[in-house]
Amino acid sequence: REGETVVDLGSGGGIDVFLAARGVGPSGRVIGVDMTPEMLARARTSADRLGLANVEFRQGLIEALPVQDSSVDVILSNCVINLAPDKSLVFKEAFRVLKPGGRLVVSDMVAKGKLPEEIRESPEIWASCVGGALPEEEYLETIRRAGFPAVEMLTREGLEMGQVYSVTVRADKSKR
Repeated sequence: REGETVVDLGSGGGIDVFLAARGVGPSGRVIGVDMTPEMLARARTSADRLGLANVEFRQGLIEALPVQDSSVDVILSNCVINLAPDKSLVFKEAFRVLKPGGRLVVSDMVAKGKLPEEIRESPEIWASCVGGALPEEEYLETIRRAGFPAVEMLTREGLEMGQVYSVTVRADKSKR
């Protein structure tokens, strides 16, 4: 929404940051967080080329966000959290930086059940966004344990295609 502060976890080249920048307008701000200097350089170059003054990119891990406590209205992420070894830290960090009443909306990969160890331990399969997928209920419970009282499943896609599928989840930080 106009004037909000948004953080994109694992912003990569910045596409979701640029889309969010339109939504928040000139009075809002969008922060992309990524751990790779190459992607941050690409994103900064694109932001400059597009003339976007309301975006910035910060280097950091999504498990230790370089963002102040209670300073963000919205956290977005598109298929990145499943790459984090400790998803509970990611969601605790999201909770920490969100303002009371702020919201988390993430798309990610989850599994129908616990994945076999040979899949979970394979760096190649992990990098392909499959090996790090938690079972759906464990993923949702990890968000709840981070402090989010209500977690809403917005979409499930690809259920018929195999063991791992895509979900979009929303969780709000209570206003207290």
